[in-house]
Amino acid sequence: MAYSEKLAKRIRETIAHISKVEEKTMMGGLTFMVNDKMCIGIIGDEMMCRIDPDMQETALAKKGCRIMDFTGRPMKGYVMVDESGMKSKKEFDYWINLCLDFNKRAKSSKKKKNK
Repeated sequence: MAYSEKLAKRIRETIAHISKVEEKTMMGGLTFMVNDKMCIGIIGDEMMCRIDPDMQETALAKKGCRIMDFTGRPMKGYVMVDESGMKSKKEFDYWINLCLDFNKRAKSSKKKKNK
């Protein structure tokens, strides 16, 4: 599945001030790793947001937001936002800032060791 290059550009421009960002293709989309931690992603035309699990219910009440269930089961601390929930700069920045705020406290995934 291809990801929205338009959305990728919008994210890149918004987080350009952050020095430790790495882009990785993952899950058929694009993931923005911030400080070696998954932070924001794109799957199709939707933005995947890694947020504080305690903020999940508040986030799900927002327009265009749904639980991430990419694997067939809900993932705590991950939500998907469609275009209707990030049309304005204010809405878009809300999601980016929510992700970046949690990224400071999020745990890094353990790196797999090569055998």
